[in-house]
Amino acid sequence: MPKIISIAEAIPAFTLQQSDAVDFARELFSESFKDIERLLRAFENGQIQKRHFVKDLDWFKKDHTFEEKNDSFIEAAVKYGTEAIQACLGNDNFLRQSVPYEEIEAIFLITTTGLATPSIEARIMNQLPFSPHTKRIPIWGLGCAGGAGGLARASEYCRAFPKAKVLVLTIELCSLTFQRNDRSKSNLIGTSLFADGISCALLCGDEVDISNLCLKSSSPAIVSSQSTLMPNSLDVMGWDVRNNGLYVVFSRDIPSIVEEWLSPNVTDFLDQHDLTIKEIEQFVAHPGGKKVLEAYVTALDLPESMIDIPLEILREYGNMSSATIMYVLRRTMEMDIENGTYGLGAALGPGFSSELLLLRWE
Repeated sequence: MPKIISIAEAIPAFTLQQSDAVDFARELFSESFKDIERLLRAFENGQIQKRHFVKDLDWFKKDHTFEEKNDSFIEAAVKYGTEAIQACLGNDNFLRQSVPYEEIEAIFLITTTGLATPSIEARIMNQLPFSPHTKRIPIWGLGCAGGAGGLARASEYCRAFPKAKVLVLTIELCSLTFQRNDRSKSNLIGTSLFADGISCALLCGDEVDISNLCLKSSSPAIVSSQSTLMPNSLDVMGWDVRNNGLYVVFSRDIPSIVEEWLSPNVTDFLDQHDLTIKEIEQFVAHPGGKKVLEAYVTALDLPESMIDIPLEILREYGNMSSATIMYVLRRTMEMDIENGTYGLGAALGPGFSSELLLLRWE
């Protein structure tokens, strides 16, 4: 089974404390909501302490055209995507030696927060010495589910080509989609929650000799995956594309949908492998928000300790869309986990949809 043997992040330059974000939102939204102080409690209740952005706070106090924002996306995506790839292929926390760029057979690029043709991975290939024959698989539009979905698609590629080494690169610069003049509650909640994140993972097929590469005694193999689309739920999450950019669509019903819909979905997935949720020891969940993580616990009857790492990532980084689950995965992979341990990867995204991964440390 394909294994994830290295993972790394690139952290954007500007750090925003949540207290500063509250002051920014109060100034921006106070004229639109008479009960602004009540609404601002969302910033504290979400338990996010800080987030990272590719622009400083003053940049968001000015109007920018869609063109300006997208140009900033391309510039920052190439810069930080390059850094994440370099960190992944040379990560001495996971690898005994660096993996040469020319040995990478395919790059899966995951994003939903900017547009580029040629796509970002093509631009990065002009910065780093990849083989010109490296396959490029850009995937756009999966949102928060994209990290798990990208890992699933990469594992399928490695099953088809078991000698392959492939990268999954997630680049989400959510802050650059910010709409200063959008006074909706969705935008207010988005302002409290979303952040910028970049991560890269290295996967290897079964016929790659990783004995001389891996430092850890065990690595997570992707046993199986499952994609599920909820019918007639297009309005739950996504973008409303307008003349001046991307406007966030974010239903307040997401936590209740998780509670009602996710459990049978997960149960069916695990049943296919003669497993139950009680046999899952590692929960690699995309932390869409505090209420979403609590809904996971309720829906799947999990011990609260199972969401400790996702909560930590949420506190320190916020919701970075598809990249967030990769941050959770890295912290999980840093632990010493016994061979044979099962894990469940889970992320929810536009569609409304879920991506599930069955992991086993080997």
